[in-house]
Amino acid sequence: MGLDDTPPLGLQEAIFTALRQLNQGRPIAVTDLAAKIGPQAALATVLGELSALGVEIAEDAEQRLRLARPFDALDAEAIHRMLESAAPRYRVAIVDTCGSTNNDILPLCMDLPAGVAQVLAAELQTAGRGRRGRAWVSGLGTSLTFSVLRRFNGGLAALSGLSLAVGLSVALALEELGAQGAALKWPNDVLLKQGDAHAKLGGILIELAGEAAGPARAVIGIGLNVRLPAGARAQVAAPNAQPVADLADAGLQVARNRLLAAVLRHLQAVLDTFEREGFAALRGAWNARHAYQAAQVLMINEGRVEKSGMVEGVDARGALRLLTPTGVETVVSGELSLRPAL
Repeated sequence: MGLDDTPPLGLQEAIFTALRQLNQGRPIAVTDLAAKIGPQAALATVLGELSALGVEIAEDAEQRLRLARPFDALDAEAIHRMLESAAPRYRVAIVDTCGSTNNDILPLCMDLPAGVAQVLAAELQTAGRGRRGRAWVSGLGTSLTFSVLRRFNGGLAALSGLSLAVGLSVALALEELGAQGAALKWPNDVLLKQGDAHAKLGGILIELAGEAAGPARAVIGIGLNVRLPAGARAQVAAPNAQPVADLADAGLQVARNRLLAAVLRHLQAVLDTFEREGFAALRGAWNARHAYQAAQVLMINEGRVEKSGMVEGVDARGALRLLTPTGVETVVSGELSLRPAL
């Protein structure tokens, strides 16, 4: 996810300094906050940036400021505690802001112990990417954007279906937490059922490196909409694109630390199965959660319909099975986008 204009580094530091002062649970005088930030004019700039990022600030008659609602801050130690038995399998890092967690996680992994996955989550991601290079837009504290770097011994050739396995992990975590209506879309979206349609709840971007039959690594980027601020839905959704949803729409009010820990716990269990047995062992669970199972769909490439038919689920490699007038075809290209037929 990304912002059109990223604040310069000094301003970013001031923004998070102000946010933490405002998030202490009691009002703070404008003059006291300005003393921690700099001149009054600088404070006005910082408060304007916070407002633009979706943080609501209230001022009382005595010129004291407070957050309209508490900021749901990420905490690496709290997340690690909530990982429970999965804690030894993860190393967790939190940053205030970064360009892309998928890019910025790499320098953290130079001394990563064997069998441990690195996690990087950002309060604000300014240059995130979705599939096919699309921007992934996130607000401050209103989404959960993070990446996980995990190594696989079986090589790149054994990672077919990995994005689907990751999606299943997210769906299982949301179900555990009590979200209603979460579903999956081939190959890498998390959706929310709304009436007869679906809206996008989150997305997955996986970047692979390594050898076909030797050691390989996967950088797994996940973005979930937690609580979209007013007006953000129009910003996130491109013209004619799928509408967006957040976890509040799914009836889920959950702290982001708990959400991240739940996803990581399920990710560890699902990927252990995936590495031992391949996607075939997860195929049934994924098909059971597919939003468009047995539905008529269109496969679109750059606005053109390349294929159409009825979805028969995915095969043991994670390829989409499509029943067409000429028989069953498999779709493996992530360049094709699935859309429900009207």
